[in-house]
Amino acid sequence: MKRTGDYYARQARQAGYAARSVYKLEEMQRRFRLLRRGDKVLDIGAAPGSWSQYCLKTLAGSGSVVGVDLKPVNLPGAPGYRCLQQDIFSPELLQQLIPLGRFDLVLSDAAPATTGNRTVDTQASLAIARRVSSLAAALLRSRGKMVVKLFQGEEAGDFVRKLGVDFASVRTFKPRATRKESMELYILAEGYRGDIIHRNTGE
Repeated sequence: MKRTGDYYARQARQAGYAARSVYKLEEMQRRFRLLRRGDKVLDIGAAPGSWSQYCLKTLAGSGSVVGVDLKPVNLPGAPGYRCLQQDIFSPELLQQLIPLGRFDLVLSDAAPATTGNRTVDTQASLAIARRVSSLAAALLRSRGKMVVKLFQGEEAGDFVRKLGVDFASVRTFKPRATRKESMELYILAEGYRGDIIHRNTGE
């Protein structure tokens, strides 16, 4: 069967997931083993909840997931899950997250509302990715991992190179479930170096 966008959306509905994007994370997990039993996960831009659902299923009760989104994410019957209804750019967010302790994995499938102007949209996506990386720097355990979505643009390469300062390994990846017309890609950063300077700042 040809794998189209409709295929993934249909499979997600049949499997009980909130969105087709779950299969992007599933492929990354299969190829790179991002999640391990007992992990503590931060899911930034969690709504409608498919990535949090997948993480909880994979952890099988052995870890925990914290979601962050402006929209509420309700996962009934999901022990080990909580969601903070908050703007990721809010100065208060980091203060809410720090008491929860260090995370093993920070995920972000967050994307801006697109305007159709490629320059505007890529800059907005880059701003989100930068914010996610600053939160990850403040919240990750040593040797932790981060996955963040980014629209391809002129500054994407520079952003990826700068992540190499804080992470031992950085790569880009485009999952099969990504629509052909999409300009999104995912950055997988592993082996957080635990720089104490970054850990003490939310910027």
